[in-house]
Amino acid sequence: MAIIPQQTLFMWNELEKLGDLERLKLVIENLPDEDLMIKLEKERGKTGRDDYPIRPLWNTIFAGIVFQHPSIESLRRELMRNAQLRHICGIYNGAVAPPWVYTGFLKKLIKHQKEIEKMFLELVTELKELLPGFGKNLAIDGKPIESLAKRYNKSKKEDGRRDLDANKGIKVYKGKREDGTLWEKVKEWFGYKLHLIVDADYELPVAFEVTKATASEQVEAHKLLERMKTEQPEILKECEIMIADKGYDGEEIISKLWDEYRIKPVIDIRNCWTDKNEIKMFKSRKNIIGYDNQGQIYCYCPESGERRIMVNNGFEQKRESLKIGCPAQAYGLTCKGKEKCPYKSGLRIKLSEDKRRFTPIARSTYKWKRLYKKRTAVERVNSRLDVSFGFERHFIRGQNKMKLRSSLALIVMLAMAVGRIKQKQEDKIRSLVKSA
Repeated sequence: MAIIPQQTLFMWNELEKLGDLERLKLVIENLPDEDLMIKLEKERGKTGRDDYPIRPLWNTIFAGIVFQHPSIESLRRELMRNAQLRHICGIYNGAVAPPWVYTGFLKKLIKHQKEIEKMFLELVTELKELLPGFGKNLAIDGKPIESLAKRYNKSKKEDGRRDLDANKGIKVYKGKREDGTLWEKVKEWFGYKLHLIVDADYELPVAFEVTKATASEQVEAHKLLERMKTEQPEILKECEIMIADKGYDGEEIISKLWDEYRIKPVIDIRNCWTDKNEIKMFKSRKNIIGYDNQGQIYCYCPESGERRIMVNNGFEQKRESLKIGCPAQAYGLTCKGKEKCPYKSGLRIKLSEDKRRFTPIARSTYKWKRLYKKRTAVERVNSRLDVSFGFERHFIRGQNKMKLRSSLALIVMLAMAVGRIKQKQEDKIRSLVKSA
């Protein structure tokens, strides 16, 4: 919290309730920013004047985020006409900083990106202590962030209106309709991509990275996991499930999650087989046991050749194997070749036989489907960034600026959640627009 000495003449909250300003007060009071404030004040003390103190400037930046101001000018206009807002931010002499002061201050904050990310990590750690099971189920996704700036053209000189860091990203969505026909949607954008890991139960951010639009989601997922291993080892250690869409489907990421971190992957699978109804047979199992693209296990009767879906009996961690049961044995079905079948008592299938299709939580189970539905948590966080934090329409140019803006927005989310919990308002930890 950027603590500012209070004025003794009068207090605005003595005159009337704070109302909507309570949200900003919640954020400011729960920011672990004292180290950053001291460092910035020391730097200013050596090199510049202090007409506009650091702490009020810092607080007004968060006011702009909380109250969804699209630009610094919009924020300044609100500060000049709203004395109560100035008081909350610590501006007691009525002097609102001019635009060039904010420009210099934001450049200064970019140089302190590591300290700002440290604040993010401290808030995540605090939430882990406050919320039971925080970090147990995580979801990951990449969010496109479009830039309204002009695209960079090498034949033209830099004029301040072009974004030299952004590039063109493409994301393809495919699916099948109820009538069996296929559909495809291609999304193109010029800008950046926010790679975000969130808690799938509480819908709060845990880790993030901002890259150019062309960055690979799988590559960045590996990098995020490595960063968490260094910066957030406790969360990675206690995490049990990682949920992602088929954009993250790959043997490398699945192996990394389970083999290295013991995190069970719940990742949708891409269908790379020519025949989508194909059943591949296990040659080592006398060609009477097979599996499809989703990892569903089938058996064929040795006598009649009739195919049946086998029963999933769970995961045996010590043997790294899925336990599969005989359907005739489990359901009391009539099977002509039951007595001759070598698998009437069941079998085990090691994950190593096909790591994409055989995962600790079998894709064919209701548990897998129930957990995969939690992936929408990261989509809702992305939606809040667009709607409540203005990422749907912004005027940010440059990757460093975009990373700073993303960091501050995610910090507001976490600080707001911490404040709600401390005020015994756990039901509002995801609310960014309601007053306390």
